[in-house]
Amino acid sequence: MLYIYHFSIAFAFVYISRFFQQRLSSLFALRHVPGPKPSSWVWGEEKVLYYNTPGALYLDWHRTYGNVVKFTGAFGHQLLSVTDPHAISFILGEGAYQFPKPKGVRAWFRMLLGEGILWVEGKEAHEKQRRSVGPALSPQSARNLTPVFYENAAKMVSQWHRLFDAQHSEEIVIEMTNWAGRFALDTVGRATLSYDFDCLRGQPHTLAETLDGLTNHEKSRTSFYMKALFWLLPSILHLGKKGQMIRKTRKELGDLTTDILKDAEAVSDPNSKTLMSLMLRADKATAVVRMNEEQIAAQIRTIISAGYEPVSATIAWLFFELTMSLEWQQAIREEVSTAGDPTFDELNNGYPLLDAFFLETLRLHPPVLENHHEAAETISIPLLEPVAGSGDLHLVIPKGTIISLPVNVIQKDKLTWGFDADDFRPERWLHRGTRTSRELLAFSVGPRGCLGRNFAAAEIKALTVTLLRHFAFSCPHEIEAFQSFVIRPRVKGEASSSLPLTVRRLM
Repeated sequence: MLYIYHFSIAFAFVYISRFFQQRLSSLFALRHVPGPKPSSWVWGEEKVLYYNTPGALYLDWHRTYGNVVKFTGAFGHQLLSVTDPHAISFILGEGAYQFPKPKGVRAWFRMLLGEGILWVEGKEAHEKQRRSVGPALSPQSARNLTPVFYENAAKMVSQWHRLFDAQHSEEIVIEMTNWAGRFALDTVGRATLSYDFDCLRGQPHTLAETLDGLTNHEKSRTSFYMKALFWLLPSILHLGKKGQMIRKTRKELGDLTTDILKDAEAVSDPNSKTLMSLMLRADKATAVVRMNEEQIAAQIRTIISAGYEPVSATIAWLFFELTMSLEWQQAIREEVSTAGDPTFDELNNGYPLLDAFFLETLRLHPPVLENHHEAAETISIPLLEPVAGSGDLHLVIPKGTIISLPVNVIQKDKLTWGFDADDFRPERWLHRGTRTSRELLAFSVGPRGCLGRNFAAAEIKALTVTLLRHFAFSCPHEIEAFQSFVIRPRVKGEASSSLPLTVRRLM
């Protein structure tokens, strides 16, 4: 026992010594980078970031201090917020594998989803997983499965008509965040896994409630402590009520994954175009070591999670913005009021107003607010403009430094988007000579960019087309942004995400 006690003391001493050594090294190396003074000696800026309007402080900081801002996290550890275009291109492109996800973020993904494509780091390991998952999320795969998007959208319309009939009214209130989540889950299940979660029946659903409950009540003291400390102590994710919720969600996803995998192996349809079938066939065709059952299960859990929150949040924000501009709502309705369901290619290229509105929604309401990375080694990154007070077009970043790429700031940059960058103006996308979707970071870019961007865009547009043909939307409430795992809308002052829309039946 005495040996264990002495070992524990020695281990703690080494850990604390390394922490302060790294902190001092970081303070010295980044001493010339401007930024706000710590608002708390214990929590740094973590508390004000957590309780403030999502993204508001990043906007203030960058408009005050420039493209590279230093701020303080819990217990004095240094973080950088970067919006410099050259630095971003390097971090997400050429240097992508030198800037992995921070240890805390990887611990979250590992505990919740397993060692899937969101968790994996290193060029060789990542490319292996990407080869297994990539073909099933390609534009051609999304093209083949577009009919599934319309089938689920039609189910949603049918359920809404039942709500109208039950209330004997042509105008009712519908909670959009709830239905957006149900649509996203059923679509990712059917289109990628050949599995019907059956969320669109409108009845209570265990998976939907579990996923929603994990991140939809974030303004608690426990959630703050976990978010502030997991950068330094990833093991904190195992503790308390939040740790229990993560384990519960992992188990719920695990039980479903077992059923999905058994069904896929039993059917083994060589002509199936779903992600599950293509992933299993790609893995069997791999000459090197194949994925085991847990690795495949990790991919399934990852796909379900990635296909749920970002997609459902974007759907909710898009319909909120439609209620804010009834002229655009009517114009898009007229644009899509053609015979039949648009094909995948028509959704991408045939409806410029719909596309412009979708892209502007992604610009002002990116589902993920911050793209986090950690310097694997001390490294020099290029800059378009020197850090304030310096003439150097490179910045040396110490090993272990956590870097935030604030997507909302980048996508509101007035030099890129103009003086009206803060305003929702879809017409900015109608001039293709000056505007391309590649300027958006909502799905990230480079080798670690989102593989499912084509799926997400097609399913969101298919749902929008279908709903606008049947219903008109308005919103009498004041809506604010709310940060859970993604940025969701909620009625101002409420505790969790909510978007009650007044929906009028057109036909």
